[in-house]
Amino acid sequence: MPTAYRLGMSDETADFIRQAHPEIKTKIKSSLEIILSNPHSGKSLKGELTGLKSFRTGRFGIIYKISLKQIINIVAVGPRSIIYDITYKLLKKQL
Repeated sequence: MPTAYRLGMSDETADFIRQAHPEIKTKIKSSLEIILSNPHSGKSLKGELTGLKSFRTGRFGIIYKISLKQIINIVAVGPRSIIYDITYKLLKKQL
């Protein structure tokens, strides 16, 4: 059964995933499949990151936003230790 949601991400994020170590790439891709099948499986973020969700995959985190047009926009993928800082900087740059 095809999913009602589609993924969207920046070229930088796609390149990061493409160039990741094969083991990490596999974990990220399987996590993206989980997010696609159940977009609300991630943790809702608070504060300045309200409206975004975080999904944990090993030592990495995936930050995403669900749009009204059935698109899951991947905002950032990176080490959990710095993923929130990366996301905050990306959002500030967009303003």
